Amino acid sequence: MNIYRLAVLNDNYVFVLHDPATDTAAVVDPAISEPVLAKLDQLNAELVAIFNTHHHGDHVGGNSALIKQFPKAIVYGGEKDRDRIPHQQFFLRGGDRVSFGGREAEVFFVPGHTYAHIAYYFAPTGDQSDGQGGELFCGDTLFAGGCGRLFEGTPAQMMASLDQLRQLPDDTRVWCAHEYTVSNLKFALTVDQDNPDLQERMVTAQAMRQRGEATVPTTIGLEKRTNPFMRWDTAAVQRSAGIDIPDRVFARIRGQKDNF
Repeated sequence: MNIYRLAVLNDNYVFVLHDPATDTAAVVDPAISEPVLAKLDQLNAELVAIFNTHHHGDHVGGNSALIKQFPKAIVYGGEKDRDRIPHQQFFLRGGDRVSFGGREAEVFFVPGHTYAHIAYYFAPTGDQSDGQGGELFCGDTLFAGGCGRLFEGTPAQMMASLDQLRQLPDDTRVWCAHEYTVSNLKFALTVDQDNPDLQERMVTAQAMRQRGEATVPTTIGLEKRTNPFMRWDTAAVQRSAGIDIPDRVFARIRGQKDNF
């Protein structure tokens, strides 16, 4: 399965998954349709699946045009997003599984950003030659260096959702849906300033953006070392929050980020 990252709108990423053996494709969170259709044309691939993580327009805005062009494509989304995702046909719960390109993905229920948010995790296959780990498509739950705003969920829900994701193998690639990394890391340095991994990451991320390079994907291991929203149980972040009760630590730093 090949993964193509398409930069759209101001800072969104859309991901096209391509199975060269069958010339079929899937798309994750198509904000708009035109770049997806252009990529499908370039690949000479048929779209067979749309994997939505949540209902926001910058994640589902391309659904209708894509279904018009590929009416047999199946639209997936969370069970609790019923009537909020255009053309949704499958209503997924945590623990469900979906398939594409001969690979199976586990569905995670990760409320917080919205009350219905889900993520898709493709575990690594035994014959992968590139040495990569699994692939996580997490929408707006986990970002490189941050996490999504809590529009419909609570801090405790988001913390529990991120705790699910940080149990994944460290080499899991995280395909988050926005290029927010540098701004996220600027905030991270205000609550975990003595973290050498974080300091190094900021330098690297800034250099990448100056070269016009994407900072996505990241990895679960890197997030566990540098993302304060994956580090609510570390002494440094707790000192910064001025409290050591995990859900209150998380709530406090999320509130600080909202006002950063």
